[in-house]
Amino acid sequence: MGRGYDSDDLYQIACIGFIEAVQRFRFEFGVKLSTYSVQYMIGEIKKFIRDDGMIKVSRSIKELGVKIKELEKNYMNKNGKKICINEISEIMQLPEENIYMAIDALKSVESININICEDGDEIIDTISSDIDEQSKIVDKLTVTEMINKLNFRDRQIINLRFFKDKTQSQVAKILGISQVHVSRIEKKILNDFRKVLLT
Repeated sequence: MGRGYDSDDLYQIACIGFIEAVQRFRFEFGVKLSTYSVQYMIGEIKKFIRDDGMIKVSRSIKELGVKIKELEKNYMNKNGKKICINEISEIMQLPEENIYMAIDALKSVESININICEDGDEIIDTISSDIDEQSKIVDKLTVTEMINKLNFRDRQIINLRFFKDKTQSQVAKILGISQVHVSRIEKKILNDFRKVLLT
């Protein structure tokens, strides 16, 4: 429980595991049916959670996401507030990028055909259909490609500044460098991006 799945769905998956256990059970194993079947039931639930979703995510990333969720829950219970990403990173001895990736991996994918209000409007209906939409998409793809080509530190700065809404001072503290250094790097990156987008 607590991973975004309905209890009835998990119950049904467990029942499938129980049926498999009954079909394979042999008295000569010398164990009770309950002992034998629990492993099959757990196995079916784990397989369902691992393989479920429109986007396939590696098992290790999903398992890391579950550990992070557990850590967040324990921290909230103990301290009464949410734990920061950089604190999770320090505790788990992992880069912040890995933490973000694992958290995102547990999020459900929304269909663009899902209703967003009572009158039947769907997400796809709210997407702009301007003539200039294609150039906007191209610009977004270009920026994404440029970000991916940055070195790890520069990519972290862009990610923290523009996707995680951190101040330059906060970024400097996270990366262990000066705020002036962050400002200089950020300015250079944005100038490089601007040159590419304006050509």
